Amino acid sequence: MFETVLVANRGEIAVRVIRTLRALGIRSVAVFSDADAEARHVREADTAVRIGPAAAAESYLSIPRLLEAAARTGAQAVHPGYGFLAENAAFARACTDAGLAFIGPPAGAIELMGDKIRAKETVQAAGVPVVPGSSGSGLTDAELAAAALGIGMPVLLKPSAGGGGKGMRLVRDASLLGEEIAAARREARGSFGDDTLLVERWVDRPRHIEIQVLADGHGHVIHLGERECSLQRRHQKIIEEAPSPFLDEATRAAMGEAAVQAARSCGYAGAGTVEFIVPGDDPSSYYFMEMNTRLQVEHPVTELITGLDLVEWQLRVAAGEELTLRQEDVTLTGHAVEARICAETARVSGDGARVDFLPSAGTVRLLREPAGEGVRVDSGLSEGTDVGTSYDPMLAKVIAHGPDRATALRRLRAALADTVVLGVDTNAGFLRRLLAHPDVVAGALDTGLVDRDAASLVRPAVPDEVYAAGALLRQRGLEPVPHGWVDPFSTPSGWRLGGEPAWTPHHLRVPGHEPVTVRVRGTARHAQVVVDAPAPAAGSGQSPAPSGSADTAPVSAGLTGAGPEAAGSARPVPQREPRDGGAITLHYDGVTQHFTAAPGPEGVWLGRDGDAWHLRGHDPVEGAAGGSGAAGADTLTAPMPGTVTVVKASVGDIVSAGQSLLVVEAMKMEHVISAPHDGTVAELDVTPGATVAMDQVLAVVTPAATGPAEES
Repeated sequence: MFETVLVANRGEIAVRVIRTLRALGIRSVAVFSDADAEARHVREADTAVRIGPAAAAESYLSIPRLLEAAARTGAQAVHPGYGFLAENAAFARACTDAGLAFIGPPAGAIELMGDKIRAKETVQAAGVPVVPGSSGSGLTDAELAAAALGIGMPVLLKPSAGGGGKGMRLVRDASLLGEEIAAARREARGSFGDDTLLVERWVDRPRHIEIQVLADGHGHVIHLGERECSLQRRHQKIIEEAPSPFLDEATRAAMGEAAVQAARSCGYAGAGTVEFIVPGDDPSSYYFMEMNTRLQVEHPVTELITGLDLVEWQLRVAAGEELTLRQEDVTLTGHAVEARICAETARVSGDGARVDFLPSAGTVRLLREPAGEGVRVDSGLSEGTDVGTSYDPMLAKVIAHGPDRATALRRLRAALADTVVLGVDTNAGFLRRLLAHPDVVAGALDTGLVDRDAASLVRPAVPDEVYAAGALLRQRGLEPVPHGWVDPFSTPSGWRLGGEPAWTPHHLRVPGHEPVTVRVRGTARHAQVVVDAPAPAAGSGQSPAPSGSADTAPVSAGLTGAGPEAAGSARPVPQREPRDGGAITLHYDGVTQHFTAAPGPEGVWLGRDGDAWHLRGHDPVEGAAGGSGAAGADTLTAPMPGTVTVVKASVGDIVSAGQSLLVVEAMKMEHVISAPHDGTVAELDVTPGATVAMDQVLAVVTPAATGPAEES
């Protein structure tokens, strides 16, 4: 066995691998870019080496720098994790040439299975059923379009060199083939450095089921059962479970044997995964999709139901040991479900037809990870972690195991409710609601379920009690610290001589939502609160609701706990410094609710049941005068931090509603910015290659109905 292993990765998978290395008494070496100098995997390793700046191409994707780090630290082997260079045959070969053991399959197997076209041909020759699709590599755009038309719509465009959903495009309309092929090539080139595409028949309402295989260098290959990975968004998995609720024992055995044959066909060694697409109405009709020649993100669910440590077996196989397990020794116990916690914001489109899952960024201000019976967390997070858009958005995984599927689902939902990440938007609350979806509970899954029903799983508005908690925190920040006698005129009680106490207005805004005014009368502990209706967007033509209208009756409210005081404050609060974040309790309209709070920047973060909100101060005067708060229906803003890759319009162009104007890329994913209505491009201030911040104005489209002809 090895004495020292270098982990050529970052984040939660690096932490996960280090954990097994420590358990086996093996010295661990972490690598880090400048962006990760204070990261958790760096702190947990026995030693760590800087390998370059934040850009992945100059750090985590730099083979020479990784090999140099291994040489400097005396590493005998390299574990690639997943992503980055994990499925790069050149890296595996370079490690071998440098005298290092590559903890993964041989370079030849990576090369073969990494080319999806050759992989399909190889496994088909071994008797494994494959999805009907194009044949041959290096197809031109015209050849791809012709193959798609020959197969029949709908079709799926896929990069030959990659995975993880990047570059995949589902095309139902033949007239869009040219545009979708171009977009798929751009994403594939950006993600994998290779824009070769293939096209396959799309199976409607399919299930995505994969088989975990384990092989040694002595000819032994076994499978460890299946994982159901049908819950996906943007073709990327977000919930996985084992075993699948769809398969019976006969189908499980048949698919397992097909996976074993696929592994044998390429001379595989180590842990790998064979992925199948399965028609939702016929589990016996399964088709090979691809083989992932690495450890999968979702490997914990297999570990929990088999009792095996897959990283340990990767190490043992790479060290030349034989598998001591035979197929008959593998037993599946209970059920396990995993949820991927990603840095992203889910926003429903204006017409409500779709949900955009947009990368988010920020600094983790407060972190509470769940624990309890059957709960496991694989995480790369710690308080103070800066989450940017340079790397994959996955931050952590929460996994629950139970004696049966229903128990595992309940435990995972409870664990997600206990997950608190303040300072960056995550999908934890969305995943919790997804796990309660009736079809998910019933096991009636398919890869389109999330996209079809995502809008019903996104909170349409910020709950009133969230605004109330933010306003009361701000109110508390205005209150003097009691040290003996307190000047009654310094207390924001609203006291008036001979009259009714006045309201203290707090103007708050949550990104992605219109500003809200919360009026408070009294102290934070004993107050009346009115949450006014959100102000209409500038340019919407709607009139604001009158303050203090009859239908906004005051609600009794009070706040206790040790959260930050100056929530969303629009001006300095000299009386006291905000305390560290923590638990607060809100008594609102007769209901007691618990939040976790953390300060700033520019306001306060509140978390509850997996959801989180960033409440910022809002200046209504600046908004009315046309400042940053005035962005309305005509204005297109950046939905996330990223880089402009394509600009398709110019100032003065006449555009139609829904027409693509520009493309913003973040975390290797493209996001199209479209015209909100028919009209004219009045402003467009970005160019390809420009870096943009979240909520930055990109373009303004003046509605067609507001042209000069209507002016008096």
